[in-house]
Amino acid sequence: MKKIVAIGPESTGKSTLCKSLATHFSAPWCPEFAREYLMENGTDYSYDDLLLIAKGQVKLEDEIYNSYQKHAGYYFIDTDLFVLKVWSEYVFGKCHPFILEQIALRKYDFYFLCNTDFPWVKDPFRECPEEQKRLELFHIYKDLLIHQNTPWKMIEGNETNRLKSAITAIQCLEKPL
Repeated sequence: MKKIVAIGPESTGKSTLCKSLATHFSAPWCPEFAREYLMENGTDYSYDDLLLIAKGQVKLEDEIYNSYQKHAGYYFIDTDLFVLKVWSEYVFGKCHPFILEQIALRKYDFYFLCNTDFPWVKDPFRECPEEQKRLELFHIYKDLLIHQNTPWKMIEGNETNRLKSAITAIQCLEKPL
């Protein structure tokens, strides 16, 4: 099963993209654990909470993957530990070693970087509506992807265009070189 991750700043359509791709390809997907954690524990989180969120994300991702191990095709993941690394460093100026170790250990087949051209939508778990901050975070994600070895594609435009672009990119993965 190919693991495909959607990353980017908050409110850039990652969850919508993963759900839509999972439906299109009849594949499993993993939601972002942070949302569940914040729903249960409140939005006043600390540096140490990010470690708990990271461990929860890894556990959830692995549980879903293991329950579909015999599934041929794709596994779509809404947010990986790159997102927690970026957010931890952005908010707290540091990142827990567990997150960095897991980034080095965990392997993915493809990334989608969701652009900030998607409208920011307010919800109780989002905290960064300022366009300048969103762009700053977007460029941090882009720099991370440029400097790692997994192939990736930027996703932008409206919801329909994003889905079409992502499907096309995945179909290109299937073609031999």
